[in-house]
Amino acid sequence: MIGMNKILIFIILTNLNFMNESQKSHETAIFAGGCFWCTEAIFKEMKGVESVVPGYTGGKRPNPTYEQVTTGATGHAEAVKIVFDPSEISYEELLQVFFATHDPTTLNRQGNDVGTQYRSTVFYTNDKQKALAEAYIKFLNDSNVFDQYIVTEVVPAQTFYEAEDYHKNYLANNPDNPYCQYVVLPKLEKFRKLFKNKLKNE
Repeated sequence: MIGMNKILIFIILTNLNFMNESQKSHETAIFAGGCFWCTEAIFKEMKGVESVVPGYTGGKRPNPTYEQVTTGATGHAEAVKIVFDPSEISYEELLQVFFATHDPTTLNRQGNDVGTQYRSTVFYTNDKQKALAEAYIKFLNDSNVFDQYIVTEVVPAQTFYEAEDYHKNYLANNPDNPYCQYVVLPKLEKFRKLFKNKLKNE
């Protein structure tokens, strides 16, 4: 993982004046970056984000269950589908938060969560998202923001299967869960400190 100073440098480097070219009222982004309890909690607090749904994608088994995905045998990754308003937040800004709030240099792993279901992936929904994600990764690698090379996949979006209801809004519904206390909340607090200007109601 990168340290706090590295992350601060990362934000300064990537704090660009992104332009929203799309005229759509909303767009969809799909990211996988470890346990979806973490990614859901982070993106739900971003301004311009209308909804965040945890689920499974990138594999071959139809309608997988959580128990099946956790075996690593389905090929699916834990992911989140984000619906956002491009007039309030850009896809580039979502990428910025995504790469700053997980470790994109560890293959099939986030902390103690190990397996292909925890891989780092951008599932693009159109050619523009693909180009932006690839350019952003190149920028981060060329800038040596991370100590190691980024292993994040950039692949076409596939069928997204919503997770079971008990996974939705997991942190809010399970604040005393040990995983939430020791993994989700620290990530969320780091996000809140680093991206104050991207929080709702700020």
